[in-house]
Amino acid sequence: MKQFAVIGLGRFGSSIARALSEKNFEVLAIDKDESLVKDMEDVVSQAVVLDATDEKSLRELGIKEFDTVIVSMGESVEASIMITLTLKELGVKQVIVKAKSALHSKILRKVGADRITIPEREMAEKLAQSLASPKIFDFIEVSDTHGIVEMVVPKKLVNKTLADLKLRDKYKVSVIAIRRKVPFSKPDGSTDFREEVIIGPGGTDETIPGDVLILVGRNEDIDKIRKL
Repeated sequence: MKQFAVIGLGRFGSSIARALSEKNFEVLAIDKDESLVKDMEDVVSQAVVLDATDEKSLRELGIKEFDTVIVSMGESVEASIMITLTLKELGVKQVIVKAKSALHSKILRKVGADRITIPEREMAEKLAQSLASPKIFDFIEVSDTHGIVEMVVPKKLVNKTLADLKLRDKYKVSVIAIRRKVPFSKPDGSTDFREEVIIGPGGTDETIPGDVLILVGRNEDIDKIRKL
């Protein structure tokens, strides 16, 4: 089982630690604020009061044995940079760091951060995407150029098989699943709906009004389908 360490237990750090714990991963939570650590004691595998800018303390804690360390130092840009550098020098395989700005992100990359997240910007971009595209329910960025999107099937694509649509040939996107509401009769004779998910649909699967397509492809190609 993967082991994670989260350094910095502010809003973002504690949320990450809690989410990982809920997925039954082993999580070590670290902060120099005793009250923040105490709040996480019953949530994670282990919670430790420690100044993560102290290289000796991190080494004695065995931090390099963790698969991934997430650094979330809030407003302390200098501390996050120092801790990131120390973690990489100690041999941590993957270090993910919360950044405050593009400049902070650039410095973190130079000192060895494997992945950088700017939560506020990422949430803003996701919100902007949903506001600009009312038909889009969710968007997951896979890379700078590719994404996975959930969107209501456009009217022009309804009542056609995937083979007829040829989305891969025409738009270079792939349908990886279809979600739809299927009517069924309840014991009292009334009609209700349940959700059905077709994973890896084939060429003979046909779209119907109200279907939600889950597509993967380049962002610019997905945008072309959104405009249909």
